[in-house]
Amino acid sequence: MSRKPLPSRRGKGFVACEASFGSYNKIVDSKITYWVELAGYDMDTAKAMLQTGRLLYVGFMCHQVVEKMLKAWWTSAMDSPPPYTHSLITLATLGGLFDLLNPAGRALLDTLGPLNVECRYPADRQRILASLTPERCQMLINQTEELRQWINSKLSIL
Repeated sequence: MSRKPLPSRRGKGFVACEASFGSYNKIVDSKITYWVELAGYDMDTAKAMLQTGRLLYVGFMCHQVVEKMLKAWWTSAMDSPPPYTHSLITLATLGGLFDLLNPAGRALLDTLGPLNVECRYPADRQRILASLTPERCQMLINQTEELRQWINSKLSIL
């Protein structure tokens, strides 16, 4: 989904409107770039956490990557700022992307969901940490990177 520029017309009023719309596109594009760049940084952080054996934070950072890419998508596709939520399924559904995801992408959203909030609480933290092996974390990184690239391909400016 891309924003369509206003049709070119003659006349002072239309020129001002076109200039305003162009400025709007630049602002929106910079916000999309902001989310995409943060997601890239978080992806690198997830890989670094795997290398150092901090497995709990691999899952957390993978969640952050997908959340930021979904917010980039939202910014690209919607006429409002993304909602204040960490729920990947909510962001994907309300943003109109969930139905476009393949089953593996949907399953990844479901898998990453608890790795954001629940890892912050002692009882959940131990349970989640016990489920994260280096192999599983590498798989999460691979799947997250694949989803990140897929969402990136859907963005209007990138």
